[in-house]
Amino acid sequence: STLCLCFDARGDALLARDPFALVTGMLLDQQMPMERAFLGPWKLAERMGTTDRLDVARIAAYDPEEFAALVATPPAVHRFPGSMAGRIQALAQHVVTEYAGDTEAIWRSVPSGAALYQRLIALPGYGDQKARILLALLGKQRGVRPRGWREAAGAYGDEGSTRSVADVRDKQSLDAVRSFKQAAKAAAR
Repeated sequence: STLCLCFDARGDALLARDPFALVTGMLLDQQMPMERAFLGPWKLAERMGTTDRLDVARIAAYDPEEFAALVATPPAVHRFPGSMAGRIQALAQHVVTEYAGDTEAIWRSVPSGAALYQRLIALPGYGDQKARILLALLGKQRGVRPRGWREAAGAYGDEGSTRSVADVRDKQSLDAVRSFKQAAKAAAR
């Protein structure tokens, strides 16, 4: 199935076929527009010469300074390339250490939504909100639906919601999510 998160055919195809690219895109989704964040994995894969996937073991083993330079090469993978390079490497090292480099093992055969949430929040660079949004994205758009997944995702798992990247499927839904976020910020003031 397809994803429409970075609005670039090559980038979205990578996110759909490569679980590490998807968790990396979610990691990068902060302090910059969602489309640019989720295009980051494609930029990185292209620079590494592996556009069919992100090589998680290679990223984990990369020299940190060289990897930071790769992430910072214009156009940078993220607005804050130095700190994000370290976070991407920490994420890759976690996947290699805990899941033998198989990112999909994070959610494959997980017994419950609560257990999946615990695995996601344990990912380096992920906090409560990011873990719940990825859980909702996996359930809503990738068919990963262990028992109780919607409850574990919190409001992000609500059917018909327009509150996060988990709900973005096209330009119209992206506009709806942005409207929701603007209204929430205005209400918080």
